[in-house]
Amino acid sequence: MLTLISNVFRLGNASKNVGAQTVSEGARMVASTRSFADFTPQASFDVKKCELHRLEEGPSETAVLTREQGLQYYRTMQTMRRMELKADQLYKQKIIRGFCHLYDGQEACAMGIEAGINPTDHLITAYRAHGYTFTRGVSVREILRGVAKGKGGSMHMYAKHFYGGNGIVGAQVPLGAGVALACQYQGNNQVCVALYGDGAANQGQIFESFNMAALWKLPCIFICENNKFGMGTSVERSSASTDYFKRGDYIPGIKAIKFAADYCRAGKGPIVMELETYRYHGHSMSDPGVSYRSREEIQEVRSKSDPITMLKERMLSNNMASVEEIKEIDVEIRKVIEDAAQFAISDPEPPLDELCNHIFANNPPMEVRGTNPWVKLKSVS
Repeated sequence: MLTLISNVFRLGNASKNVGAQTVSEGARMVASTRSFADFTPQASFDVKKCELHRLEEGPSETAVLTREQGLQYYRTMQTMRRMELKADQLYKQKIIRGFCHLYDGQEACAMGIEAGINPTDHLITAYRAHGYTFTRGVSVREILRGVAKGKGGSMHMYAKHFYGGNGIVGAQVPLGAGVALACQYQGNNQVCVALYGDGAANQGQIFESFNMAALWKLPCIFICENNKFGMGTSVERSSASTDYFKRGDYIPGIKAIKFAADYCRAGKGPIVMELETYRYHGHSMSDPGVSYRSREEIQEVRSKSDPITMLKERMLSNNMASVEEIKEIDVEIRKVIEDAAQFAISDPEPPLDELCNHIFANNPPMEVRGTNPWVKLKSVS
């Protein structure tokens, strides 16, 4: 299994950074008590040779990480982690209700993808969407409060160039192919990342999307986030082939996002990726997550392969940050999360009048039937 942090280094092997608004909630970069000159400005890391499918060559086996990138990646992933733990707490207090699928453990996937594409590129995913909502530019305050005026719960979240947050298993993949078609049609040199889990990887609509994308050479990166369990079923029990990056058959496959994005931008057509990861929570908040795996297994992954811990240790061991600096970042993130939680809790609920709004994008006001023929509501676009 590829360690997640190797994915971060390989995927982030571009000299671009995620926009400051998505990384730090507008907060300042913490300054250490030590001089910046005392730190190593960048370091090279050997990464595991990338497996290839229908490709003659892959990315370099060495990745370069700058101190600035490392701190940025750490802050982003730690914010995602703390946000999800706060969502867990609020759900157990019955403040958050309905479906809730948490992303803790998988943070390196979202961070690595964002480091390898551009903010103007497009992304669509399934219902485990909080992390991507954050990296696409939505604040923690807005995420915990809800970005759709009380509609859609914790799944259906959207932002510029981010299309959700989709509840139907696998249904976001053909939508992602459609976004890629729009990119091709407009000639804007943008790509679309269409994410799905190993539990959705056997869906027929995914292979239909592969076929259409290959025929039309769409700039679409199909990514399977393989967290080892589709709900409670292990990949070995659900899939005859667990090499998900090879399952595009006639479409090339790889496990490196920057390479994949460059491939699509070059007009070579779609590419299939796999990110091997692990979720700490159950499938959703209704799943304790220990009936199909042991607590010892979860703890072993936490102790040996946690992406945030591994990044921190690599930065400290290569003199790219100090323990005090990391602690200050952690304290600041905790304050941001607590502030966001209090804001979400105290924010008033939307009025009932909002319930049926935005059914259509550009329609005149229309009547909508309520729970019975005598209840009439209005929809405003």
